[in-house]
Amino acid sequence: MKVGIFRISSKSNSLTEHEIAVIEYLDKHNHEIFIDVDFFKSLALNKNKKPLDINKVDVLFTIGGDGTLLRAIPIVKDTKVPILGINTGQLGFLTSVNKESLIKGLDMFFMKKYTLIKRTLLELKTSPEISDIVFFPYALNEVTINRKNSTSMLSIKTTIDQKLLTTYWSDGLIISTSTGSTGYSLSSGGPIISPEANAFVLNPIAPHNIGMRPLIVPDKSNIGIHVTGRSKKHLISLDNRRFTIQNSSSISISKAPFFIKTIQLEGNDFFMTLRDKLFWGLDKRNRQ
Repeated sequence: MKVGIFRISSKSNSLTEHEIAVIEYLDKHNHEIFIDVDFFKSLALNKNKKPLDINKVDVLFTIGGDGTLLRAIPIVKDTKVPILGINTGQLGFLTSVNKESLIKGLDMFFMKKYTLIKRTLLELKTSPEISDIVFFPYALNEVTINRKNSTSMLSIKTTIDQKLLTTYWSDGLIISTSTGSTGYSLSSGGPIISPEANAFVLNPIAPHNIGMRPLIVPDKSNIGIHVTGRSKKHLISLDNRRFTIQNSSSISISKAPFFIKTIQLEGNDFFMTLRDKLFWGLDKRNRQ
């Protein structure tokens, strides 16, 4: 099998023990290995390794945490190449293989003991256009509106399918996919949504409107945003990519025309992840 490997470049050129273990496993089983360019250039790898070309691989392994997987999305784009997340970080909602059971997880993948999870992305359009956003205007977890260089609240006029919803007076607004509901939106008091659910969440950040609560809408909705405030500019982020945008710009957020596929190993479903990562299984009454 042709396997791509993606990890976040570190200050050190040395491989981590988990990266070594993955490469040795793939070498041992005669898989063809493609490594992302920065990783490839920084390391003295043998001739069996090739620079990553996403169009030439059957699967992409990301080694790190959820953030690493999110950074791989602009590489995968609409190629339909599935992603297997190997978690060497902390929480890991998107990753499927834990570092403690790395070899077992790799064995299960190559024995095809997994399912593919189709994950919806958000598409962002702005007017006027921002060239850095146009390059890849998609987010897997969320699009977020935030203040920039100001302690004053933003006024965020929001429409759903061109119908007025409300104007949020707040520090910002998170528009999250169901996948992203366990990310920034969750830490801001938003609901947890199964990744198979066809929904978006609108979640204001520190709203000054006392009655404002997170709102779930169908993922076929088109969300319009118009921001004003004392500062002339505000921030807009797509997952981990952040951009500055002029106030009063036209912002449109909708469902992307393609999915990202992630690999979920057998026995590692979404609800088990909630019990494990959020400690829902620690209630002693559950063990009686």
